[in-house]
Amino acid sequence: MHPIELDGLTKRYGDVRGVEDLSLTVREGEVFGFLGPNGAGKTTTIRTLMGFQSPTAGTATVLGADVRDAAALRAARANVGYLPSEPGFDERVTGRRLLRYHGALRGDVRSETLLETFDPPLDRPVGDYSRGNRQMLAIVLAFMHDPDLVIMDEPTAGLDPLKQERFLSFVRAERARGKTFFFSSHVLGEVRKVCDRVGIVRDGRLAALEDVDDLLHRSGKAVRVEIAEPIEADAFALDGAHDVTVDGGGPEPGTAGAEEAPGAAGGTATAGATVSFTYTGRYEPLLRHLLGYEVVDLTVEEAPLEEVFMRFYDDGVAASPEPAAGTGALGDGDGGGP
Repeated sequence: MHPIELDGLTKRYGDVRGVEDLSLTVREGEVFGFLGPNGAGKTTTIRTLMGFQSPTAGTATVLGADVRDAAALRAARANVGYLPSEPGFDERVTGRRLLRYHGALRGDVRSETLLETFDPPLDRPVGDYSRGNRQMLAIVLAFMHDPDLVIMDEPTAGLDPLKQERFLSFVRAERARGKTFFFSSHVLGEVRKVCDRVGIVRDGRLAALEDVDDLLHRSGKAVRVEIAEPIEADAFALDGAHDVTVDGGGPEPGTAGAEEAPGAAGGTATAGATVSFTYTGRYEPLLRHLLGYEVVDLTVEEAPLEEVFMRFYDDGVAASPEPAAGTGALGDGDGGGP
C-alpha cells in the first residue's frame, strides 16, 4: 500500500475543470513535489485528498482509505498532517489555546520540541499574528501528533528566508525518519532542495512525472562562453544547443561587422561578448567546437529549475499515458504512473 494513489482523479466545478484524469503514486518515505502555477489544479487535488470535496470521476486513496469513503478517510486522517496555504484560525483565541485544542483532538507527542524550532507567540491572540507567525503555528499543529504522511499546500508562504530554510531542513530530517510528504509548490528552488520526485501539472492535467535529478539532467546545462573575436549566434547551431543568444555591445567601430544585420538568434558579438545557451548534447563535440575560438571565459552549470519548469508550459508538452523509459518516471512495480 502506497501512502497516496491517484487513479484517474477528476474534479469539475460545473463546466470549469479543476483537475482531469490524474494518475500517480506517492511512495513511502519520499518528498513528492506537486508543481504548477496558480490555477493549475494543485489545491483542488489537495482538497480532494483531504476529503473536503468529492471527486467528479476517478478516485484516490490516502493511507489506504478511498477518498469517497468518508468514514474510512476520517480514520486515516488521524495519521495525516495537513498544512494549508492559508491557515484558517479563530482569531479571538491564543495560539496556546489552539495548541491545546488540537492536541486534545489528535494527540500531542512533540509540540514541545517543535516549538523550539518554530516559535509563534503562543500567548497572543491569533488575530495579532503576522503572516509568518500564523504559518509557524500551522506547522506545529500539522506535525504535533507525529503523522506518517504530511500533505502541504505552499508550506513556506509567509515565511522569511531564514525560516524557510529552517523549515526545509526540518522536512529533510523528517524524511530521514521515514515520513512521507506530498508537497504542492511553485517555488522551484525549494523543490530542488527537498523533493525526490516531482509531478508537473498543467491546466489540470499531469504533464510530467520524474525524479528531480533526471528532470534536471534531461533539461541540459546552462552554458556561458565569452569569445574574444566577433561571432554570430548561428556559429553555435550545434546538435543539443538550444536558445542560443549573443550578449555584447555590437561590433567594434570600423570593422566589417559594424554594418552587418543581427544574427537570427541574438546578432553579432564583439570581443568580450558572451554566447549563452542551454546544452543537452555530449560534452566532447562542444569542447571540439570551442577549440576553434579564443575562449576568454567558460561556465557550465545546471539549467535553472525555473527554465526546466517553463519548458512544460511554453513548449506545449502534453501528458503522456506511458512515460518513456529512462526519463525518471514511475517504473515497473511502482503501482502507479500517469
